Amino acid sequence: MEKVNHLILPADLSRPSNTIADLGELALIEKLKPFCAAGAIGDDAAIMKAQPQHKLVVTTDMLTENVHFSGRTTPPYTVGWRAVAANLADIAAMGAMPIGITVGLGLPGHTPLNWVEELYRGMADCLNIHGGAIVGGDLCRAMQRTVSITALGEVLPHQVIRRDRASPVMTVDQTGPHGASSAGLALLLEELELKEQQPSGTLSYAKAWIKAHQMPVPRFDALKDLRRVIQKDKGAIYPTITGMDSSDGLANALLQISNSSRVGMNIVRSAIPLPAGLSAAVGPETALKWALHGGEDFELVLCLPAKIAEAFTKTRFATAIGTTTDTGIVKLLSAEGSSSSTTITHESYQHF
Repeated sequence: MEKVNHLILPADLSRPSNTIADLGELALIEKLKPFCAAGAIGDDAAIMKAQPQHKLVVTTDMLTENVHFSGRTTPPYTVGWRAVAANLADIAAMGAMPIGITVGLGLPGHTPLNWVEELYRGMADCLNIHGGAIVGGDLCRAMQRTVSITALGEVLPHQVIRRDRASPVMTVDQTGPHGASSAGLALLLEELELKEQQPSGTLSYAKAWIKAHQMPVPRFDALKDLRRVIQKDKGAIYPTITGMDSSDGLANALLQISNSSRVGMNIVRSAIPLPAGLSAAVGPETALKWALHGGEDFELVLCLPAKIAEAFTKTRFATAIGTTTDTGIVKLLSAEGSSSSTTITHESYQHF
């Protein structure tokens, strides 16, 4: 039986290090300045400029040690990456592009300095790839490590994506497979072990599942592709787009949109894309369960006009998984056009 090692990340955290109590708050801030936007740290608040005619989008997410992360599953670099990615995913879900973030840290005094440096390195790397910069924050002593991030974005008013604007006969799209994060977490917790006789390539897939859990991708790339698809239809009015991110699972996103917009959905079970190799490794039922209810995949779930959806699904990001209806019920069909279905409800939804 073979186990998959943790994703290899920068820095050797086993080397001796000063603690933040040894260093002191002001010296720690100086150590963290290189990870932040130039000139942003030093005054009482950051001054930022939004583009003309844009709306400001703001979101906050908090991660607490031994609740949202632990040394067993998330090295400090990936704690920083995940904390930023989770907030940026909310910005993308609103149809916005990132401007910057502020970081609130609660840290015990015995926290090693290099733990904090790796945390900030992960945050800075995520921002360098996906947009935005660290523009401020706060530090305080705490009983356990807590990372609270507020992210800022901007969007033109007509490009805002909300949950309450879907109508019947729209296409339901998702921007990527679901279930990889749950699989990665199960591997890291050693709840899933891959046997040597499993299909060829499963171990390489497993590394991708671990990366999906530790370093999720906010889908600004898919959002940009969607806008390009819309802009090709010259002269057309920018369509109403409904959606959200799937941080709490695909099923939860479908239910939230259904409830907010007061529409139903017919979702085709076989159309839901799963991570490569997952069904072979854990079986199709578990793979589907993780896709629907596992969470932390941070994909976009969108309801689009049929014409836009058809063009969007030709890109590398989008898959059509169903249509909206006027029933108010979210149904999981065994196949397209099938009368055999199960109903997804809040009572049946389980986020674990």
